[in-house]
Amino acid sequence: MTPVTTIQHLSDHVGHDVELQGWVYNTRSSGKLGFLMIRDGTGIVQGVVSSQGVPAEVFAAFETLTQESAITVRGEVREDQRAPGGYEILVSDLEVHQIAEDYPISPKEHGTAFLMDHRHLWLRSRRQHAIMLIRHEVIRACRDFLDSNDFVLVDTPIITPNAVEGTTTLFELEYFGRSAYLTQSGQLYNEANAMALRKVYCFGPTFRAEKSKTRRHLTEFWMVEPEIAYCDLECNIGWAEELVAYIVRRILETRMEQLKVLERDVGRLEVIKTPFPRVSYTEAVDILHKAGVEFEWGGDFGGSDETVISEQYDQPLIVHRFPAAIKAFYMKRDPEDERLVLGVDILAPEGYGEIVGGGQREDDLQVLVQRLEEEDLPREVYEWYLDLRRFGTVPHSGFGMGIERVVAWITGVQHLRETIPYPRTLTRLEP
Repeated sequence: MTPVTTIQHLSDHVGHDVELQGWVYNTRSSGKLGFLMIRDGTGIVQGVVSSQGVPAEVFAAFETLTQESAITVRGEVREDQRAPGGYEILVSDLEVHQIAEDYPISPKEHGTAFLMDHRHLWLRSRRQHAIMLIRHEVIRACRDFLDSNDFVLVDTPIITPNAVEGTTTLFELEYFGRSAYLTQSGQLYNEANAMALRKVYCFGPTFRAEKSKTRRHLTEFWMVEPEIAYCDLECNIGWAEELVAYIVRRILETRMEQLKVLERDVGRLEVIKTPFPRVSYTEAVDILHKAGVEFEWGGDFGGSDETVISEQYDQPLIVHRFPAAIKAFYMKRDPEDERLVLGVDILAPEGYGEIVGGGQREDDLQVLVQRLEEEDLPREVYEWYLDLRRFGTVPHSGFGMGIERVVAWITGVQHLRETIPYPRTLTRLEP
């Protein structure tokens, strides 16, 4: 019986017949010889169909094929360095499952709006395929790093009764007669998890109702969020930079083929090493002023500000100790300067902006109650959170890493909409 295999495993079958199930990527013919580009979700391979070497009905079936027609081919695997991927199949049999008519995405150039309207089909292209494989590897690297360092995955709710990152970007929904919200972050619940299991992380979708149309924003995105008990700001920074560096090394080890498809300058990734350079928020403001940017101390950095700051370095940049006024209520104040909190961001080089945000959490009950009052937040929905300070409070820290921003930086993609299978933005809810 002819073994069924995939394109990524063709090297195991050189000189033998195999069965390959997939779709037509492209075809061309030169008289009695046909060339069939087949994709199967794991790669693309060339099939050679000779009118002299197959029954007439098989060659006739080949001539009917259109882009994205569903097929099964059988034939001998041959090594050929001139062929895509270094292998090709000498086709002996061809089974057509469905002929695709008028496939909308042709090799010609298409506008972004058209491609986004057909995102469900655009994912089949070589570029999008490469991005999705790298996204998969980034996620797998996150989990492997954390799992191997004794972090425990603990899921956190997607529907919550309270805000985490401020009240202005909440998606509100009606929940059996009361208000609830789509989560902005799993952090508050993760703090509870850390008090039970010491080192934890959650991974899932998060939602921000930001009315922004920039290339750096999505209304739904994915975050991995570690949280660690008995961990101060320095400890937290160490975990964050090691995770980022591990991801970059992993992609360079396993996804060079996809980086080549994307024409990524891998030299910009190969130089990444820990420890990352560090500047305080105040020092970052000085960088802006020296660059001629008008910026007032105490403001939050915008995308263009982050670009100017990070362009001074070829490494991810750690920015720490931000003004308390621009950070969430749960951030612990800097004991040396009450105006500041023990927060940290990591900015990716090349203008990709913040990829990690986090810090040390306030562990004093009375201080946390005061912060809730100052920000006019309803204490009743945070009572469970205050319990964490009543019963066994300890110094603890954590951070969130946005998967899409990391993927954008590593792949060199300019817009986050290409880094997630089905992007949700201010103006897009379909497909």
